[in-house]
Amino acid sequence: MKTVAFYTLGCKVNQYETEAMEEQFRAAGYDIVPFSASADVYVVNTCTVTAVADRKSKQAIGKARRTSPAAHIVVTGCFAQVSPEQAAALEGVDQVIGNTGKADIVRLVEDGSARFVEEILQHKTYDEMQITQMTGKTRAFMKIEEGCNNFCSYCIIPYARGPVRSRDLAEICKEAEVLAAHGYQEIVLTGIHLTSYGLDGKPHDLFDVLEALHHVTGIKRIRLGSLELNHMMLKIAQGASNLPKLCPQFHISLQSGCDATLRRMNRRYTAQEYRSAVQALREAFPGAAVTTDLMVGFPGETEEEFQQSMQFAKEIGFARMHVFPYSRRQGTRAADMPEQVPETVKKQRAAQMQQVAETLHQQFCRQYIGRTVSVLAERGKEGIFEGHAENDMMVMIKSDRNLQGEIVQVRITDMQEGVFVGELLT
Repeated sequence: MKTVAFYTLGCKVNQYETEAMEEQFRAAGYDIVPFSASADVYVVNTCTVTAVADRKSKQAIGKARRTSPAAHIVVTGCFAQVSPEQAAALEGVDQVIGNTGKADIVRLVEDGSARFVEEILQHKTYDEMQITQMTGKTRAFMKIEEGCNNFCSYCIIPYARGPVRSRDLAEICKEAEVLAAHGYQEIVLTGIHLTSYGLDGKPHDLFDVLEALHHVTGIKRIRLGSLELNHMMLKIAQGASNLPKLCPQFHISLQSGCDATLRRMNRRYTAQEYRSAVQALREAFPGAAVTTDLMVGFPGETEEEFQQSMQFAKEIGFARMHVFPYSRRQGTRAADMPEQVPETVKKQRAAQMQQVAETLHQQFCRQYIGRTVSVLAERGKEGIFEGHAENDMMVMIKSDRNLQGEIVQVRITDMQEGVFVGELLT
C-alpha cells in the first residue's frame, strides 16, 4: 500500500481541507502516516499570511526530503497559489498545486503534472470537498464558504483564495447528516469570510445555514468560526430565539479599535459599528464570549492611535484576544505605505496589548467560578477529561467513567493556567 503524509499550516479552513484531502487519499487506497515517518508522498498544505508561515512551509519541505529522499513532495495551499514559481524552485519540490486543485488532488498527484495553479481571482465556483469523519475528534469542522472580496490593505488572502464562493446549502446539510451519523454532536462552521456566505448570488445567507442545521437530528451544538463584521451580526442577534443550538461564542475580527487605523486598513467599519454589533449579540446571547484578533504597529499607527485601540479593547471586554504585530507582505498596499512602524515599537506595543488581553481574560473567566456549564468532553487520560464549554472555554473534568463524546453538566470550581477545573454533575 502507498503511503502519504500531510503537514498543515494556518487556519481552520486549511485544517478542514487537509482532512478532506486525507479522505480522498484513503478512498484511493493510500495509508495516512505521520509527517515524521517515511512516506511515498508528502503533501505540505501551506499558509502565506506571514513570513513566518512561509518559512515554516520551507522547513517542512526540507524535513520531508531528508526523511524520504525518493518521495514525491507536493506543495499546495496559499503559498503555492500566490508564489507558484518560488514554491516550484524550492529544493525537493516535485509538484505545485494551487488552492483550486485540492478537491482533485489524488488525480493530480497520480498524473504527475509539475504544476496546477489556476488564476484564482477568476474562479467563480465552490470546489466541493466532503468529510465523513474527522480523525480522533469529537467535534467536526465544516467549511461552507471560500474566498474574500474585501481586499484589506494588509492582507494577501484574496489573492490566495479568490472571490467569495458559497457552498450549496443541500451539500452542507448532507455533510452534517453524515457527521451526526458518526456521532458528532457539535459542528464548527468555517470559511475565509464566513459572514459573506451567499453574497455570490446564492439564494441563502449564513442565517439560513444556521436554521437549516438546527433541523439535523443528532447535532446539538453549532459554533461559528472566525467572523468579519457585516450586517449578518445584527440578523443573527435578531433571530437568536430561532437558534437555540448556536453556541454563545463569537470570534469577531477587530484588528484595531481606532477609526483612523481602520480606514488605512480598509476594514469598512468603524469602532462604533463594532461596539454596536457586540452589544446586540450580548443582549441576544447573555454571557456570550466575544473574542477577537487585534493587530498592532500597522503603518502610520501613532502612539495616540495605539492608545485608542487599547482603550477600545478594554471597553469591549474581550474574553480572549489574539494579539500580533503587523507583518509586511509584498503584493499588498500596506507594504508600500509610508511610516512603517519600527520592529522595536511593534514588539513593545504587542507586549502592552497582550497584558490587556490577559487581564480581560482573567476578568471574563472569574465570573464563571461556581457556575454550571455544559461541556462536550473531547479527550481523556487517567480519569481526567478535557472539553469545551458552550462559550469555548476549555474545562478539565475528573471522572471514573469514559466521558468522551458526551455533553455533560459541570460546575466550575477553579481555574488553573487558563483552563477551568470542573466538578461533574451528570
